[in-house]
Amino acid sequence: MSKPIPKHAPDNMTALVLTAGGARGAYHAGVLKRVSEIPAFAGKPSPFKIITGASAGALNGAAMAANNSNVTAGAKLLVKLWSNLNSSQVFRYDPASLARTGAQAVLDFTLGGLLGAGRLKSFVDASPLRAFLENSLEFAGIDQAIQRGDLYAFGVTATGYHSGKAFTFIQGQLGHPLWNKSRRVALPTHLSVDHILASAAIPLVFQPIPLKTGDSVAYFGDGAMRLTTPLSPAIRLGAQRLFAIGVRCQESADSLLRSELSTDDDYVTQLQRPPLSQICGTLMNAIFLDHLDADLDHLKRMNDFVRAYQELEKQIPEGHRIASPLSEPMRIVNPLVVSPSADIAIIAKTLEHRMPKSIRYLMDGLGRPDAQSADLTSFLLFDSSFTRELIQLGYHDAGLRVDEIEHFLRDDVKVKD
Repeated sequence: MSKPIPKHAPDNMTALVLTAGGARGAYHAGVLKRVSEIPAFAGKPSPFKIITGASAGALNGAAMAANNSNVTAGAKLLVKLWSNLNSSQVFRYDPASLARTGAQAVLDFTLGGLLGAGRLKSFVDASPLRAFLENSLEFAGIDQAIQRGDLYAFGVTATGYHSGKAFTFIQGQLGHPLWNKSRRVALPTHLSVDHILASAAIPLVFQPIPLKTGDSVAYFGDGAMRLTTPLSPAIRLGAQRLFAIGVRCQESADSLLRSELSTDDDYVTQLQRPPLSQICGTLMNAIFLDHLDADLDHLKRMNDFVRAYQELEKQIPEGHRIASPLSEPMRIVNPLVVSPSADIAIIAKTLEHRMPKSIRYLMDGLGRPDAQSADLTSFLLFDSSFTRELIQLGYHDAGLRVDEIEHFLRDDVKVKD
C-alpha cells in the first residue's frame, strides 16, 4: 500500500493483524496454535515483529506480544484462556445485577427527560473481565520482548467517544512511527489492562473505559467501531507483510447475498422480516466483520497501482527521472488472510443453550433469527463449548494452508516487488 517505510524501522517486517469479533476471537487462538507448531517457529521467537489488534484482537494480541520471545508459549496461553472461558469471567448476569441495570434503563427511558438521564452505562456489568485479564496477562513480557528485539511494536486500537476517532495506543521500540490523520490517531504509551478493556468494550453492551491521553482523560469503546481500515496500523508501523486472521466465513456471506438477490419466487418467500436480534447482529457485523474484506480489496488495488507505477518509472531514462512528488513513498505490502471455512453463526446457533438463561431470555425478547443470521449470539457466547469449537476450526483451517503460511512467514522468503 502507499505507506512510508520508516527509516528507523527494521527491513522486511511481518505483522500479525488480529480482528475484532467478541467471542469469535477464539478462532484466532486455533490459527496461532497451528502456526506455532511449524518446526521453523516452535519454541522460538515469533515471526511477527509487529502485532496490532482491536477488541478481541487486542486481548489476543496482548497475550502474543507478552510472549513474543516464544511464539509457542503465546499460542498455548491463548488456547488455555479461550478453552476455559465462561460468561461469568466476562460480565455479571446474576438477578441482582440485571435488575439494577433494568431499573436504570426504565428510569432513563421513561423519566430521564424529567429527572435527568445517564444512570445506565451499559446493558451488562463487565467488571469481571478486568479481573480475568489481570490474572491472565503479563504485560511486563511486552517490554521484555521489545528490549530483546523480538518485538518492534504492539498497537491496540480503541474508539474515542468524544472525537469519534480511532486511537491506536502503541508500545514499541524508540522512534516507532506515530500519526495524526483525519480519522486515526497514534499515541505512544505503556500498555495496560485498561487499554485492552477499552478496545474490547462492545458499544452499549460494555461500559466506556477512561484512558489517559496526554494530560487529559478521555473515554473509549470498542476499537472496531471507527477502525474501518484494520490493516492500516500495521502498515504505518512499517510492516511489509501482513498475516491477518478474520472471523467471518466468506462463503456464508456470499450465500446470504445470493438469497437476497435470488429471482426464484419460491426461495424469496422464505426470507422473513428480520427480528430485532437479526438487525442487531447485522449492526455488529458492520462494526466487527466487514472492514477486513474491504480493506484487503483496497490493499490489493493499491499494490496493483504501485506495480504499474514502478514499471512505468523503469521506462524513463535515468537522466530524465525527477524526484518523486509523493510525500509518502509507495511500496508493496503483501497480505495473507486466514478466515473461517465454516459459518460461526451456525455453530453459535447450535450452542445457544449454553448462554446464561437470564441473558438468553433477554435476547429471545428481541426475536429469533434464522441460523445463518445468529450473529449477535456468536459475539456474546462466551462459553467453553463454543470457544473450543472455534479453536478447533481455526486449527483446522490453518492446517489446510500450513505450507502456504510457512512460506509466507519464513524470514528467508523475500518480499515481492
